[in-house]
Amino acid sequence: MANYYCIMAGLPDLKLSDTKPGYSISELREQLRPEMGSKDRSLLHFLFLQHDCRNLVKLLRNPETTEKMEENGNYNREQLKELLAEANEIDLGTSRYPKFMVQFAREYGENKNKAGYYAEDEILLLYYRHCTENCPNALMREWYQLNFDVTNIMTAMIARRQGWRVTDYVKGEGEVQEMIRTNDTHDFNLGQIYGYMTEIMKMVDEEDPVRKERMLDAFKWAWLEERVFQNPFSIEAIFAYLCRLEIQERWARLDVKQGKETFQKIINDLRGEAQVPEEFIRK
Repeated sequence: MANYYCIMAGLPDLKLSDTKPGYSISELREQLRPEMGSKDRSLLHFLFLQHDCRNLVKLLRNPETTEKMEENGNYNREQLKELLAEANEIDLGTSRYPKFMVQFAREYGENKNKAGYYAEDEILLLYYRHCTENCPNALMREWYQLNFDVTNIMTAMIARRQGWRVTDYVKGEGEVQEMIRTNDTHDFNLGQIYGYMTEIMKMVDEEDPVRKERMLDAFKWAWLEERVFQNPFSIEAIFAYLCRLEIQERWARLDVKQGKETFQKIINDLRGEAQVPEEFIRK
């Protein structure tokens, strides 16, 4: 396992309340490139694949779009166009691109006009499932599983409040998904197993969509920090830093008026009321 002491020691500390990153993901990737072996680079490939997924949706909607692509993906515009061409021409197993992306592109035409179909949400859930099934790093798999489960939980709770059939909005298989499908209690009985349900319920109850999103990012930030606290120079620490940097960059692109004060209040609330879920703490 590589030790990234020199790199991590030279990086600026990240604070959730700072809405203007002092370092960019692209800069960090360039710094990491000569220091990483193929194994660790392949692990980060999973992380950056989410950008490729969103870029793929843009091209599916309009293959000739000149809209700027997200820059932190693994594939450029021409490679993604090649993926689109392969989707309808070759066997899925022979493509050099992730099978779930090729399958998604192949089925997009028949799905895009279906009621309740949101391409970005659909491919993101497929992405999380791909990562949980294929990423060889345990902590990273837990991170993707956390995102997959929390997305399902929040979607199911919102669907129930709207009077929609919850099972129509649950994606994938697993303990969380099964409990959502089979329980009618206010928290699907998940609170007995997953300590983070208290925080999820608060997020669902929050009426302000911007604050809701900030609360979710604060929860994820705390999870990442806790998980790498004892291994600050590992590939997992690099991964956690990149994930947190992504959160910062995303908010920096948005209107962050009073964002620092809001984030600081959320951080204080987390410290005072919530703990990182016990099932995710390294034993």
